[in-house]
Parts: sequence; structure tokens; C-alpha cells
Amino acid sequence: MMLPTHALVGLAIGAPLLWLAPESATAALIGGLCGGIWPDLDLYVGHRRTLHYPTGYSLAAIPAVIVAAVVGSPLAIGLAVAVVAAAAHCRMDRYGGGLELRPWENTSERAVYDHVAGEWRAPKRWVRYDGAPEDVGLSLLVGLPLAAVVPQTFRWLVVVAIIVAIGYGLLRRWLAALAPALAEFVPDPVDEYVPERYRRDDQ
Repeated sequence: MMLPTHALVGLAIGAPLLWLAPESATAALIGGLCGGIWPDLDLYVGHRRTLHYPTGYSLAAIPAVIVAAVVGSPLAIGLAVAVVAAAAHCRMDRYGGGLELRPWENTSERAVYDHVAGEWRAPKRWVRYDGAPEDVGLSLLVGLPLAAVVPQTFRWLVVVAIIVAIGYGLLRRWLAALAPALAEFVPDPVDEYVPERYRRDDQ
């Protein structure tokens, strides 16, 4: 799924703290946002493998939540929410399409790498690809209620995420056609970081 969806889900994971522990709500929302985004920072360096730990984050979330419940500090709560959001991100990638430039073609069986099992997990394709109408719909489903409850600073982030989600959804297939052409003009110093899937133009 696309990054705006992950970011919004991360914020949604932290949102209950607005009522459960208002003094820690800001830390929880920041943690949720960072945790939702964090795994995708590997986009150009072993995407869905380098920073994606579907089993690892899930296991780490258990002690993190326990510590947060016992300690109750904003830092502990923020870190716990971040780990839970990162785990949710990796799980959501499993529910999406494969790791390929045009996931709607269903040619890749790599959704996310499981370091514990030592293998790639296959995509379930419940959301066909990042930017699919159902992906945009999920962003709206999560984002619109969030915009109504989060503080003003985070409300702007939610609105921007929704706008980006809609824009990306509208342009997704066009961007897939454009990527191989743009890859030809990447400067040599960064050329090695361009994923191979962006270089192929099978259309």
C-alpha cells in the first residue's frame, strides 16, 4: 500500500491516546506517524526487506506495550505506538500487491521479506496495488475521521496525506509508465540505488 495510507494508519493507532492518556497523546501520534512511515525508508535500498520486519516488529511490540503500560511516560508510549505502527505497516504490505513496478500485472510473489522465516511472504492482493482505488478508499476511511479528532497540527498532516493519496491514486499507472524513461537520466553517483524494477519497460 502507499505511504499516505501507512502514515494515516500509524496516526490512527496513536489516536486512542487522545482519550486514554491525553498528556501522552502528542507522543503517541508522533510515534504512530514515524512508525507508519519508517519501514518505507528502505524504498531505494532493498525495499520491503531492509527495514521491513513483519515478525520482528510484531514480537517487539509485545514488550514495548507492556513497558508503556507500566511506565506510562510519553516516551515509552510513543515508542510502543511506533513499534505497533511499524508492525502494522509490514502486515499491510502483505495484504497488498507484489514488489514490482506494475503490481496490477501480478507477476511478483514478493510482498514483504520475513527475516525470521528467511523468505519472502507472498502478496494476498486484498488491496491490488499501491494507489489502487481501494487503497485510496482506505486512506479516506481512516483519514477523514482522524481529521475530525486530532489536534490542529496533526490535522494538517492528515489533510496533506489524503490529498497526496488521491493524487497518487490518479497518477499511479502513468507514473509506472514514466519511471523507466526517467531512470535513464539518473546521475551516475546515485544510479546504483535505482531499483531494477524501475528500469524495465515492458509496455
